[in-house]
Amino acid sequence: MIALTEYVSEIQISYHPTKRKEVVISSSADAYEELKEWFPMDTISLQERFVVLYLNRANKVLGAFLASSGGITGTVADPRLIMSVALKTAAVGIVLAHNHPSGNLKPSRADELLTRRIQESGNLLDIQLVDHIILSRNSYLSLADEGLL
Repeated sequence: MIALTEYVSEIQISYHPTKRKEVVISSSADAYEELKEWFPMDTISLQERFVVLYLNRANKVLGAFLASSGGITGTVADPRLIMSVALKTAAVGIVLAHNHPSGNLKPSRADELLTRRIQESGNLLDIQLVDHIILSRNSYLSLADEGLL
């Protein structure tokens, strides 16, 4: 008998502990501060990126995942990959984040649709979409704070 694992690909999550304090996300400002390190300031106005923070029940950050790195006008984030990492890390909450190279913080229609798709996916899996942050070099917009979640 052939094992199923010989034919099925698996997502691997790596664990690299650091000596930094545990980060708790209790506001959009907390999320923004934690996410800034994932958006290099030398390319934030050039290339769009999409990053996801994964949270435990106490909203402590379990880890982050660079879901997509794109071009000047957009990037594609796959909800299936985002949720597969959430399941693999046993996350109960996620914070989405991406930048607009233009510096405009207003969510596009595509941003709103993707957010809704990921939120609905999370609802099916009992994984809460805590926030979706749009970053620029010096500021951010929180879809949760704006009442868009």
